[in-house]
Amino acid sequence: MKNLRHQDPYLPGHGDRRYAVRHYDLDLQVAVVGNHLTGTARLDIEARTELDTVELDLRGLSVRKVLVGGKTAPRWRHRSGRLAVALPAKLKAGQSTTIEVGYAGNPRPVPGIHGAAGWEELSDGVTVASQPQGAPSWYPCNDYPGDKASYRVRVAADQAYRVIGNGVLKDTERRSSRTVWTYDQREPMATYLATLQIGRYAVLDLPGRGKGGPLVEVYYPARKKTGVVKTFARQREMVDVFSRLFGPYPYPVYRAVVTDDDLEIPLEAQTLTIFGLNHLEPSWENERLVAHELAHQWFGNSLTATRWQDIWLHEGFACYSEWLWSEHIGRASAARAARVHWDKIDKLPKDLVLAAPGSRLMFDDRIYKRGALTLHALRVKLGDKVFFEMLRAWTKARAHKGVDTERFISHAEGFAKRSLAPFFDKWLWRKSLPDLPS
Repeated sequence: MKNLRHQDPYLPGHGDRRYAVRHYDLDLQVAVVGNHLTGTARLDIEARTELDTVELDLRGLSVRKVLVGGKTAPRWRHRSGRLAVALPAKLKAGQSTTIEVGYAGNPRPVPGIHGAAGWEELSDGVTVASQPQGAPSWYPCNDYPGDKASYRVRVAADQAYRVIGNGVLKDTERRSSRTVWTYDQREPMATYLATLQIGRYAVLDLPGRGKGGPLVEVYYPARKKTGVVKTFARQREMVDVFSRLFGPYPYPVYRAVVTDDDLEIPLEAQTLTIFGLNHLEPSWENERLVAHELAHQWFGNSLTATRWQDIWLHEGFACYSEWLWSEHIGRASAARAARVHWDKIDKLPKDLVLAAPGSRLMFDDRIYKRGALTLHALRVKLGDKVFFEMLRAWTKARAHKGVDTERFISHAEGFAKRSLAPFFDKWLWRKSLPDLPS
């Protein structure tokens, strides 16, 4: 039942391009103490080619039941993180059905070549950050970035804890000693961006919401309010600045969650970002991370690379957003930042192809910086007016859809009104570092 040819070669063993999930409905019960999860997942799927079996990703949890179209599946097998479900009748391309999976266990991160990712216990709570392979640690899914779906997630947890998820909080309901939290993520989302954050959090609503602007909130340990207020003092301004540069913020809400633990790096999810206590220290390093993660709501979350090799379309854009924020606040121009980072990268090995780095290097820091340098070079080539018009048109045309390098090149050439093949060839497909235009 293996379908390796239908999987992303950067993340073998995950995902299946033969079908699409249109909607996930997750009903979860979480015991924070003891780290136990009981779940029922209903997936609305659509065949892209003829199917007699559907393979889902689910790792480290035990499957209790599987239904297809509301009836017990003819047969299923759960092995090595893949749940293969036989269909009662073949689906032709374009036909749909539902698969329901009941499961339970003690969730844990999924190992990978870049480290473990997914469901992780905190000292008193839970954090979920799934990039790139961690989504199957807590729900059955079609785990590759090109398959985006809407979500409804209902979570029952002890009343002492707040549950924060993707999208709009639709309802909270108290049931005995537990509270049920229901979130609705209507805009399509890649599996790795789905998250739950569970902890003893206070909430800060950042003022200044304009007409049609998003709700901007920060969730944090109550004793850390002073640090939170300082660190996120300009979060609302960042939303406004990036909305002007990139086009309207793509969701009704943006949340930052500060866990009661240190984290090595901030963790990206759709409509929210997760920070550690260590990110509350006042510094440019932390301010740029706040800007970087916000920018992912446009580049990575709304516009999502359909294959991992195009990760520069996420990280290069988010890194360049740091430089644009620096430029906005008068710290250093994007041109100055580009020169500094070009000089640093020029001293590093020239063994990376930006648009096809290979799985081992897809999160290398040079992806971030060379991606940002490519955008700055394109800005110089097009001029500010055309460059930012091009960016705004890009986020509008591909809002909540998949993107790839070839599509971006075609889009940029439309605004340049000429071929940019030589430009993109040297910046995206050559290991050598091109000269930086002035």
